[in-house]
Amino acid sequence: MTNSISERIANIRASLPPSVRLIAVSKQVPTELMREAYSAGIRDFAENRIQEATSKQTQMQDLPGITWHFIGHLQSNKAKKALELFNWIHSVDNLHIAQRLDTLAPQMGVSPQICLQVKILPDPHKSGWMIPELLTDLAALDQCKNLQIQGLMTIPPRGLDDEEILHLFHRTYQLAQEIASQNWHRLKMQHLSMGMSGDYQLAVSAGATMVRLGTILFGQRA
Repeated sequence: MTNSISERIANIRASLPPSVRLIAVSKQVPTELMREAYSAGIRDFAENRIQEATSKQTQMQDLPGITWHFIGHLQSNKAKKALELFNWIHSVDNLHIAQRLDTLAPQMGVSPQICLQVKILPDPHKSGWMIPELLTDLAALDQCKNLQIQGLMTIPPRGLDDEEILHLFHRTYQLAQEIASQNWHRLKMQHLSMGMSGDYQLAVSAGATMVRLGTILFGQRA
């Protein structure tokens, strides 16, 4: 990558529909590069580790208007800190952690935006609900009145070709539609967080509303 971060961001924005939110995945990215992205208009940054996010937020607290997204596996003992630091949590991957966040949120005076992480295909390297498990848990999730459950998040397993990835993204879209058609009180299926640097165009074609891009913006991490 020889062009600047601002040029990369401009090129990607030009390829995205206005309705798709560009989230810069800044894990392991130094804050000086994040500041370049901010100067180019990025206001959404995603981190996957609580400790790294804490340090970066302190260093970047002079920059107004940032929305912070958590995209890593969230352990129960880190739930409170995640609620302190992040506006969005994309990776709520089981009922227990959802209920834990729901209990903590009113104590902290927050109402976080949540995505439910699903595994459309079995993947031992990823967390998340398989489809039958999620459908079983919907009634309990609908009781989580302190969470703003906004949609689904998914990450394809490694090793799929483009056709298989596209099918997976379409299936995620269909699952969101199925859930929305059941008219739950609190389960809003307005957002699909799917698509990363290598497959975001496929995700957008399948209905993604948020894409999580790291390498294509910042280059390879150290």
